Amino acid sequence: MEENLKLMLSQAENEISAAEDLETLEQIRVKYLGKKGLITEQKKNIAKLSNEEKPMAGKLINEHSKLIEEALGQKTESLNHELLIKKIADEKIDVTAHFDRGESGHLALINQTLDNLESIFQNMGFEVVDGPEIDTVKNVFDDLNSPTDHPARSTSDTFYITDDILLRPHTSSVQIRVMNEQKPPIKMVSAGRVFRNDEVDRTHSPMFHQLECLVVDENVSMANLKATLETFIKEMFGEEIDLRYRPHHFPFTEPSLEVDVTCPICRGEGCPACGNTGWSMELLGGGMVHPNVLDACGIDSEKYTGFAFGLGVDRIAMVRYGLDDIRLLYDNDKRFLQQF
Repeated sequence: MEENLKLMLSQAENEISAAEDLETLEQIRVKYLGKKGLITEQKKNIAKLSNEEKPMAGKLINEHSKLIEEALGQKTESLNHELLIKKIADEKIDVTAHFDRGESGHLALINQTLDNLESIFQNMGFEVVDGPEIDTVKNVFDDLNSPTDHPARSTSDTFYITDDILLRPHTSSVQIRVMNEQKPPIKMVSAGRVFRNDEVDRTHSPMFHQLECLVVDENVSMANLKATLETFIKEMFGEEIDLRYRPHHFPFTEPSLEVDVTCPICRGEGCPACGNTGWSMELLGGGMVHPNVLDACGIDSEKYTGFAFGLGVDRIAMVRYGLDDIRLLYDNDKRFLQQF
């Protein structure tokens, strides 16, 4: 038995020494010290020995078992140390090395402008209201006092899904929804995407962004509209920007007006960007809410008056940042986007 144990110990030590990973080492442990291992088989053989031989045999088996355990323990410690050294080397960070770092993103120019606009109007006490981009003819045209033969109703101007459902060409439809659901006083703005069947050029796009403003209450006048516009324009573009009002016609307002602002590039001196007029492109349009619109929404037009105006967010961005082409906002040119 002693010779067998010595041979087993020598074989075990050789296998342990040659083991290259913990998984192999565990297999060796099971082979020799497991419930069905070689040491266990030797212990079973003790029963076949005489009473005089049993104590010595048990002692020899335990000694050799302990030697194998010690060899396994030392090898386990050695392999764990090697793994730690490798992990430290693999996870080491060289603080002097240069790595390509991902660039931080930021809001696109349109979203920045939308956030600025909504913040300005919120500070003036307006509620920001969202509305659907797909709406009904009733909300988009009928309740806005739009004549049945108005050019905006034609398929050459507006994208129809069915005869009664369309992609909204303006965010004024949200004003109708608010007036149908809420009684005065009303003081709200709504911003979002709108869609028109326009050819793409420097100042037009079939998809762009609008912000609409609506105030309905008792004794609201044109003076309130002008004061609101001037406060907004000065806050958005600076105190040195001037406004110019021009009479216009919109079916949903009466009287109606359009607003131009000083060219932000030449500050009114005249330059190629503004056609040497000193004024930017038309910035917004609005006026006093037409009584027919109030009546269509169930609001007493004898008791209440209101004003409304709408502006192109894209044009606001162009004026504010001195852009001469709306397509810059949608081309996804990284060189352009990084400037803002």
